[in-house]
Amino acid sequence: MSVNLVIIAITCIVSFMAFNNAQLVDRLIFWPPAITRGREYWRLATCGLIHADGMHLLFNMITLYFFGGLMEKFYAQYIGPFGYVLFYVSALVVSMIPTYMRHKNDGQYRSLGASGAVSAVLFAFILLAPWRTIYIYVIPVPSIIYAVLYLAYTVYMNKRGGDNINHSAHLSGAIYGILFTIALEPRVIGRFFTELANPRFF
Repeated sequence: MSVNLVIIAITCIVSFMAFNNAQLVDRLIFWPPAITRGREYWRLATCGLIHADGMHLLFNMITLYFFGGLMEKFYAQYIGPFGYVLFYVSALVVSMIPTYMRHKNDGQYRSLGASGAVSAVLFAFILLAPWRTIYIYVIPVPSIIYAVLYLAYTVYMNKRGGDNINHSAHLSGAIYGILFTIALEPRVIGRFFTELANPRFF
């Protein structure tokens, strides 16, 4: 079984357990005061193991299923079979840091879900295959077009706020996925622009 499937399985199991276990949610959720005062730094990563509801979990895990396996193979070439785990977990943590800095003393703020890491995986994939077709609610869209629209929407909603979605984590995760991949293999930048200049839909 691939590492990506193991991550999906663990996330699904813990999320399903947490749906009916408020104590487990309280222990794993991203809650800034627990980090600021209690130094419970694991919450930066464990919040990615729980989700608000079944649809939240389903959307994240389907995205991870379709793109995570490909990125797992890519990272394995450079940092070994567990390189993808390093990437995924670090993406969870890094994607939450801007949110933490913004809300570190806010006792009312909570966040959960793997969206930051999933965004990192998705945007790392887009960097490698900008014209690959992805499906958004069964609508085919070239991945680079989706990336532009997604980033514009995320930046706008992050500034606007008010919808209880951590858009900051989505944006931070997307940027991290791109930068991590470039740091690992700088040649992807040249390949990206070469691909971009030669549109092909597949």
